[in-house]
Amino acid sequence: MGDFDFLYENDDDNVFHNQGRVMLFRRYIRDFANPIERYTADEFRKRYRFRKDTVRDVLPPIIFEDLIKLNNRELPIPPLLQLLMALRFYATNSFQAVHGDMREFHQYSVCRLVKKVSIAFARRLGQYVKFLTTNNGARDNIRRFYNKAHFPNVSGCIDGTHIPIVPPDANNAELYRNRHGRFSLNVQVVAGPRMEILDIVVRHPGSSHDAGFIIEVPFAQDSIKMKYQVYC
Repeated sequence: MGDFDFLYENDDDNVFHNQGRVMLFRRYIRDFANPIERYTADEFRKRYRFRKDTVRDVLPPIIFEDLIKLNNRELPIPPLLQLLMALRFYATNSFQAVHGDMREFHQYSVCRLVKKVSIAFARRLGQYVKFLTTNNGARDNIRRFYNKAHFPNVSGCIDGTHIPIVPPDANNAELYRNRHGRFSLNVQVVAGPRMEILDIVVRHPGSSHDAGFIIEVPFAQDSIKMKYQVYC
């Protein structure tokens, strides 16, 4: 064993002897550099898809109530670190194990906190994502779009994108295969002139065509009612 003594020379630093019992100190999360201070504004936005001031000042009051633990049992992860980990996962769509390796977290911990942050945002979806309910709001958006691009009578911009997923059901897997041959959800979003999300539809499989569910958007329903006097 003499040749391998160097492997054990620091063991006493992490062992505490108490009345004949050997007790190991708990391992604490290392204090890594704060990404908000570490990266420049451009580097941070490229990695997290948000500005620093948004992550620091806007998002925390919305969801931190759901992320804070009332005690320090089980070494809780700070809410800001939970938020940053989830945003990085959203922005890069990389493997959870890779994000965990960046801060020495287990893949299960990354999965759990991403789910926790996602649920916290989803609970407040109705408070922040809602379509225009008044004529004044629609006219204000039309004015803002015209001032920005000189395009008349536009109250919202609509587009869709495919979000990659693992097919949830083997029997219906092909419904989620899009025209590129990948499994996805066809997600449709309506945005306003200030880049705010006015409406979002996340329920259609990847094989669905955009034209097949544009009718579900509130302003499309209102326009059809006004032009053709039909009710959807």
